[in-house]
Amino acid sequence: MTARIEHVVTSGTFSLDGGTWDVDNNVWLVGDDHEVLVIDPAHDADAVLEAIGGRVVTALVCTHGHDDHINAVVEVADKVGAHILIHAEDRALWTVVYPDREPDVWLTDGVTVEVAGTTLEVLSTPGHTYGSICLYAPELGAVFSGDTLFEGGPGATGRSYSDFPTIVTSIRERLLTLPPDTIVHTGHGPTTTIGAEAPRI
Repeated sequence: MTARIEHVVTSGTFSLDGGTWDVDNNVWLVGDDHEVLVIDPAHDADAVLEAIGGRVVTALVCTHGHDDHINAVVEVADKVGAHILIHAEDRALWTVVYPDREPDVWLTDGVTVEVAGTTLEVLSTPGHTYGSICLYAPELGAVFSGDTLFEGGPGATGRSYSDFPTIVTSIRERLLTLPPDTIVHTGHGPTTTIGAEAPRI
């Protein structure tokens, strides 16, 4: 059975630099009827666990360390017995939320994760945070962009651990080089395509 992409929206808050905002997050699941990989389990562990069902969780991957993308990951990991993966450059953000818990794997550019016969490659795309990543699944014609690329352009910068020129370089060099029909599954809001976003960067 070919891996499929599933989607759950969870709601909560994002806090950084003394401010707090209400947000809706996209939680992405890639897998089949037997196993699944979860991307950015946010806010509501019960909703994520319901989407997982009885499947084996091969990994929990965080695209970056902002609290709204990681605030349910430890609870989910402890309940399903899965490893947590996040890029090493987001250690400072991770530690704010989990000062007494290390992730299981510190990711680096180019490593791959496997689920249901499908390979997802880690693309290092700093800018929104130092350790932001995207996950590219060529067999699915999809990239999971976290908060690096949205419908309408780059993710937010201007807060701690972010930089606008860096995110633009990441998008141009790592994402706009993907096939134009690649579907971009974002961390918030609707999906888009690489071709649709290319003229906006």
